[in-house]
Amino acid sequence: MIELPEGSWWDWDVYSWRPGELILAAGHDLCYHHGLELVLTDPLYVRCPGAFQDPVFREPTPEERRLVERQCGEEPGVLLAFEADGGGAEPVSGLIAAGGLEVRVGWVRRYPADRGSAGREAAGRGSDGRESTGSTAPPPR
Repeated sequence: MIELPEGSWWDWDVYSWRPGELILAAGHDLCYHHGLELVLTDPLYVRCPGAFQDPVFREPTPEERRLVERQCGEEPGVLLAFEADGGGAEPVSGLIAAGGLEVRVGWVRRYPADRGSAGREAAGRGSDGRESTGSTAPPPR
């Protein structure tokens, strides 16, 4: 199960999804910036709303594990399961299988400050403006 760093991470969305990488972003208000990213490498299976609030991460059920293994043909390195407010009357269930996971903390501007390209604010972190809190690599085979 995932452990998130301290912070106000109630507002979430799919920030980026391109071949080989899915990024979920979180913060207290995603209008202008976010402060947390879950970077899932080599996503294999994704059942996740585009935007959601207050996720509660939990251990995947045995049925969810079997579903992913059947769909993907292998056990993934990372399997995230959660319940969240998806804006409807009932909570939504999320399930994401991927090769790896990295949790990044750092202020990320969602829109450019000027007409140039959007950049990450350094805020005393790394050269890319984020501080990695660690990663979860797939288990050895």
